[in-house]
Formats: sequence, structure tokens, C-alpha cells
Amino acid sequence: THDIRFLAPLMGNTLMIILIHVDPQLHMPMHFLLSQLSFMDMLLVSTIVPMAANYLRDTRSISPTGCGVQIFLLLTLGGSECFLLMAMSYDCYVAICHPLRYPILMSQKLCLLMTSGSWLLGGIDGLMQAGATLSFPYCHSWEINHFCEAPSLVRLACADTTIFEFFMYVCCIQMLLIPLSLVLASYSLILAAVLRMRSAGARKKAFKTCSSHLVVVGLFYGTIMFIYMRPKSNDSEDHDKVVSVFYTIFTPVLNPLIYTVRNKEVKGALRRWLEKYFISSHLNSSF
Repeated sequence: THDIRFLAPLMGNTLMIILIHVDPQLHMPMHFLLSQLSFMDMLLVSTIVPMAANYLRDTRSISPTGCGVQIFLLLTLGGSECFLLMAMSYDCYVAICHPLRYPILMSQKLCLLMTSGSWLLGGIDGLMQAGATLSFPYCHSWEINHFCEAPSLVRLACADTTIFEFFMYVCCIQMLLIPLSLVLASYSLILAAVLRMRSAGARKKAFKTCSSHLVVVGLFYGTIMFIYMRPKSNDSEDHDKVVSVFYTIFTPVLNPLIYTVRNKEVKGALRRWLEKYFISSHLNSSF
């Protein structure tokens, strides 16, 4: 079962990246951002699931360096995905509210700039918080009941962590609340534009295009805010373990399913790829 939890999101997101890469009809900013989301989810699962599986198998040790690297990667990928989802909401806003100006307002240069900016901001946040977390003295053995997260590790520190908790809260405002506010603002404008549409078919298509993104946004931002924006509590570790599963395993599994089922272009690319694969396989087997 542990292998399935690891392979399912890995295979789903790998397939999404391959489809976007090989199909010329998907070489658009919207799908490039989607491929970046799939890549981030692949790395997130590869970072978290192996240690979680080791814990369940009673292989529960990890070096301080390994824990620091895991915290850095987790925060980097989580922070990068927060800003990438914000970029995707802007793309959706432009596609629905300004379709004729889409090539100008969502140029390839801007798309690359938003993507690289997402990675950069996530990396800076991960480096600062991982370094600060590992700088504390720990009076006893590190006992973390799932995987290395900054809030879980800070609970084990024997020093006063009030300043760090405030610093982490400020980082969360910058990395979570600001992007989330812009996402909600984008979708408020989208909703207003959709309600003004006269065609019921156009309204349905617009809602279908963006509803999948809202599901991903709600799950991802909601679970991360629950983990990182609550006061430190020794009684919340079991709750953290359950909630962490949503943004580290469940969301990466759900993303390719949502975007494949709800996205006509991706479904078409998958169908063409399967038809091409099976036809070529049949021809090769015939000769």
C-alpha cells in the first residue's frame, strides 16, 4: 500500500508532464503552468512518502542533516506551489475576462517570469525557515511521528521559540495569505464576468474551466494554513499527521485526475496519445 501511495501520484503527474511536452496543442501558458504544478507535486511526493513509509515500517531514524534537507524541500515546494497557484488563477482570469488580449497579457515571457519567481520565493522561504529550525538546541531525542516539518520539530526544542514562531507566522502571511488573497480576488472578478455572460453554455464552460482549480486551491491552502498558522500545541501532532497527508499525498494524487477529467484539451491530448500508442503497437506486432 505504501508503494501505491508513492507510485499513484508519481505516475499521474509524470503522465501529465509527458502529455504537455509531446502534444503541440498543449504548448500554451496555461498548460506550461500545469506541467510545473505536476513537477512540484512529483518532487513533493518523492520527498515525503519514503520517510512516512519508513515510519510505518518502524524504520524511524533520520539524521539531523536529512531532516534539515527534508524541511527545506518541503517548504520550498510548498511555497513555490502557493505562488504557482496564484499565477494559474491570473491565467484563468485573463482567459475568461480578456480572451482577445490573452496572448499579450499572458505572454510566454511573463509565464516564465512567474514560474521562476515562484521557485525563487519558495527556495528563499525554505532556506530561511529550515536554517532557523535547525539552529535550536534540542534537549532530548527527536521524535516526530510522521516526517520532518518545521512546526513538528520546533515543539521538541528546549529553548524559547516565541520569536521564531512569530517569524514563521509572518512568513506564512507572505507565502500563504497574500497569494490566497490574490487568488480570491481573481476569482471574484471571474465570477462577476461569468454572471454577466448571456450564453448559458459560455457560463457553464467558464465555471467548468476554473472549478477544478478552486478545488485544488481550497485543499492545498486550507491544509497548509492549518499546519503552519496555528499556535504551538503538544496535543496537535496526531491532527498534523492526518492533515499533512492532504497536501503532501492526497493533493498530488488529485491534481492530475482533476485537470485531466475537467480539461477538454488535456483529455483530447490523452486520447490522441493513447490512440497513437496503440496503433503503433498494433502495427509493430503485425509485422
